[in-house]
Order: sequence, then C-alpha cells, then structure tokens
Amino acid sequence: MESERVEFTKEMRDQGYTILVPNMLEFHFSLLERVLRLNGYNAVVLKNHGPNVMSEGLKYVHNDTCVPALLVIGQFLDALHSGEYDVHKTALIITQTGGGCRASNYIFLLRKALKKAGLEFVPVISANLSGLESASGFKLTIPLLRQMIASLIYGDCIMCASNQTRPYEFNKGTTDRLIEQWNERLIEQFNKGKGLGYKEMRDNLKQIVNEFDAIERSSEPKTKVGVVGEIYVKYSSLGNNGLEEFLKTQDCEYMLPGIMGFILFKIDNRIDDIHLYGGNLFKLLLCKLFLRYCQRMENILIGAFKGHDRFVPPTEYSHIKTLVKGVIGYGSKMGEGWLLTAEMLELAENGYENIVCAQPFGCLPNHINGKGMIRRLTEVHPGINIVPIDYDLSATKVNQENRIRLMLAVAHDQTAKKAQQQVLIAEDEALAKAQEAWQNARQKKS
Repeated sequence: MESERVEFTKEMRDQGYTILVPNMLEFHFSLLERVLRLNGYNAVVLKNHGPNVMSEGLKYVHNDTCVPALLVIGQFLDALHSGEYDVHKTALIITQTGGGCRASNYIFLLRKALKKAGLEFVPVISANLSGLESASGFKLTIPLLRQMIASLIYGDCIMCASNQTRPYEFNKGTTDRLIEQWNERLIEQFNKGKGLGYKEMRDNLKQIVNEFDAIERSSEPKTKVGVVGEIYVKYSSLGNNGLEEFLKTQDCEYMLPGIMGFILFKIDNRIDDIHLYGGNLFKLLLCKLFLRYCQRMENILIGAFKGHDRFVPPTEYSHIKTLVKGVIGYGSKMGEGWLLTAEMLELAENGYENIVCAQPFGCLPNHINGKGMIRRLTEVHPGINIVPIDYDLSATKVNQENRIRLMLAVAHDQTAKKAQQQVLIAEDEALAKAQEAWQNARQKKS
C-alpha cells in the first residue's frame, strides 16, 4: 500500500491545490478552515449532505465498515464527482490517531475507494501526531497546532454558552446572530495574526461569555438533555441525521461535552501507553508538555465562565477522569473508551440526566462503553435517563426521532414535577417566614 501512496508535495501546495476537509463540528471547523488558509493551505470544509453522500460511501466502501467511515469517504467521493473541483488539483485530508480504533485505517479505505473510482492520483494527507505518515507539503508545526487548539477552544466556549442561551432567549434568533458575529470577529483577528496569544484568548473568551450572558432570556425551567457518543456521530449533523436541529424543536436545553476533553483524553492515553509499554522518552516529554499546554487552555476556558451563575461551565478533564473510578477501567480506551462513560456521569452531575447516546453501526467500543454501561450507570446515578440511538445508513430518521421523543416525554414529565415541587417548597418557605414575622410582631406588642 505504501508504494501506491500519492504524496502531497510542496509543489502541490505552491500550485494552490484545494484540500478538502470532512465536516464534523460546524463552528469549530469554520475557524480551522481559516487557520489552514492562513498557513498557506487552500482548505475547504465540505458541506455536501444528502442521500448521494450515503450512496457514494456504500458504493466504494464495504457495508460492514463503521458508519463514520462510510459517510466521510462518501462525502469525499461525492465532492470529487460533483464537478465543483478540479480533481487533478485537489487533495484530501483526514485525521489518523494511530490507536486501536478502525479510524486509524480510514485513510487506507479512502485510498482503496479512490482507486476503485479511478481517482487514485488524488493525494490523501494524514493529519497525525504519531509519525504514521508524513507529507512534504503538509506539516503540523507548533504554530499551526497552537492556532488549531485556539480554534477548538473558541468553538467549545461558543457551543457551551449558546446551547445554554438559545432555548431561553426572548427574541428568537438572537443567539445564532451572536454566533455569526463572533465567527466574523475571530476570523478578522486571525487574519491580523491576533486572538491566538494567551492574554488575547483569555480576553476574547471572557467577552464571548459576557455577551451571551447579556442576552435577554426567561427563567422558565426546561428539560435538560445531554448528548454523548462516538465523536463523529455525536457532533456531525451528517452522521446523526440533524440531531441538534431536532432537539431545538423539542422545548429542551441540550448540552454536548466539548472537543477539548477528547483531545486531553487522547494525549493522556499516549502518556499511559509509554509508561506501561515503553517508548521514546523524548516523545513522552513532548506529550507531557502538550498535555500541560492543553490543560492551561482548558483552564482559561473554564475561567471565562466564572461569575456567570446562569451557565454550567465545562468540566475539568482531571475531574471527569475521577468520575469513572470503580465504574469502568482506564484500560478501556479504544475510540472514546472510558471517556464516553465518564461524559454521561459528568452530564448527570451537572443536571443533564436525560441523555442521548449516539451509537454508529460498526463501532464496538462505543456500544460497550455507551449502551453496555447503562445498567451500571443507573446504579451509580439513580435517576439517569439514557436512550441509545443507533445510527446506521439503513435506519430511518423517523424511528430515531420517535425513540428520542419517548425519552423526552418521560423527561418533560419529570421536569414538570420538579418545577411543581419547587413551587410548593417556595410557598412553604414563604408561609413559614410570614408566620415567623407574625409571631415576632406579636411578641413585640406583648
């Protein structure tokens, strides 16, 4: 396979090859696209959806492969066949973790699909920190990594603040307009080489939270819903059949854990592997430095929410890790591993007890650490309400949404009961205070 690999070269970069990027997190990736362009790469984040993407995936990839691979590769092939791009001046980029997950092999499945489609001359870039593959025309340099991490931090901040604001806004659309405004502001800063330093990021993050908190909103209680799952299906509207758009219509507030927790999880695992099985000491040092840097970024993100009582801030990775102690072993780390279980406990701890667990076909670790842990999680956290939803290319959107509606029906009922209980408690407290004041007044008169 190595001899058949078409390398993305410096000459290709200089010639302005278009680099197609599969979409997963829409806001985060819009910033990443700009970062890549600032560093000399003509990147385009794909937005093509629809049945054509699925049919292309099924046509060129074996149907027992996991759904994220079918959709990512299908999205690439659909774009190349659309006529929108010059296939002789186009490259593809895909992440490659190097772990035990089949995602490490997506790049080989993609090259096989390209060959089958008669497009084997299209170069595929592996974005990895494991030394699996290199390309002379693409380098993950330290400045580029810093800019990418900054984009993910900004994305996590806006995702967290907006999801807790939108369901309560008085003027519909205010939250989404503010998201667009910040997208433009950040891109403008990036163009000027700003918004990437520690102090600039801290100031931006605080301003982002301040502006979302300033949006006028009601205090009406809403059903709180958490979303977890395999990383692609959890975040990608293509992978989860527009799950977020559906939840927006269901009179609830939904929360997705940020991408930084997953990044810290992956770095932490690499350090554990070197400690357990040996490895390059220089690589161990680099991983520890990278972990420390990402934790510092995580701290300024969490710090931006301090003093804003109406927001639930992101949770520190170090705390999330403690939640599964005695529940699941840290050795379960394929795919999302124990982090998936931990995120469900994190959400429940923060009041998001009603959880959608997105499970793609073909991802065994996700099923084990997600659906397979439900019984244990109900023992650890009574009251947790988890619905596992299978995302398969043969599954219907109607069936998926109906299962979520059933979960929400129970959740809405519980929310109404809790709200009524709070009203009764408040009335009892008010009555007790009135009686106490009356007694005090009588004692004074006598």
